[in-house]
Amino acid sequence: MKMKKSKQGLGRGLDALIKPYDENKIDIPIEQIPYEKIEEDDGTSIDILIQLDVEKILPNPFQPRTDFRSEALDELKKSILENGLIQPITVRRAGKNNYELISGERRFRACKEIGYTKIPAYIRKVDTNEAMLALSIIENVQREDLNPIEIALGYKRLIDDCNLSQEDIAERVSKDRTTITNFLRLLKLPKSIQQNIINDEIAMGHARALINLPNKNIQLQIVQKIIKQQLSVRDVEKLVRRFSVTDNIKEEKKGEQKTSNPAKDDLQNKLRLIFGTKVICNQKKEGAGEIIIQFYSNEELERLLELFNIIEKNS
Repeated sequence: MKMKKSKQGLGRGLDALIKPYDENKIDIPIEQIPYEKIEEDDGTSIDILIQLDVEKILPNPFQPRTDFRSEALDELKKSILENGLIQPITVRRAGKNNYELISGERRFRACKEIGYTKIPAYIRKVDTNEAMLALSIIENVQREDLNPIEIALGYKRLIDDCNLSQEDIAERVSKDRTTITNFLRLLKLPKSIQQNIINDEIAMGHARALINLPNKNIQLQIVQKIIKQQLSVRDVEKLVRRFSVTDNIKEEKKGEQKTSNPAKDDLQNKLRLIFGTKVICNQKKEGAGEIIIQFYSNEELERLLELFNIIEKNS
């Protein structure tokens, strides 16, 4: 019985780096592999499943994962103790009797902490560091639960360091090109917001909506609102629409002699956050002005009236 083949569609750029893995050399399904019967390495074969001494396995210098949470590692150790290691790690040869991790570092760490002296591993032929980087990222993206920022950084390294196109990456990881683009756009957000994503304080849907905001300060303010009020992605999308760049440009064109006023802009942004809708602050040269609070439906007007009542009661 042959192992079920994984999808091997390589883009042209990737095909030049990595040869497709010949899984036909393993003649039993992975879930039925009796690990205790796997043979030791003969020192030369590739595309094989063998038992390796954990002390001979070196870390992956191109590891795309940056977040190794102890809680998640403890859960993995518990699962391995109860169910065994279902998915072997992947390595390449690195000198005589040594190996370098390609993917599976969490599994490797868990097994080592449990006290395993040997671990099942696939040996792949990877001749260059460029190919190692590409394969490491692709294997991890496909098989590991990387967070969105780790995935985005991995895609960016494939583009920057391996000269791969978004089409190449999309084909290999079986994603639409728009999916690759959406991950890459996350890297345009401030570092603190990227950390919010890593910490699971906001979801990728929240982050995608934040990208459409006109500036960093508003993005940071909205993030705090998301966390404090536990806003849904839909709530944030509605809020962001009221801060659209197009609307801001239209507002600027309405004034005959508009000049930058940081204090007014800051007040305007704060009021928009408080009322959850577009607020326009117009001020004349002599200091007088007006504050316009916009609404777009009867329901939104009722919401604003209710908010005014709450403010009045607390004043």
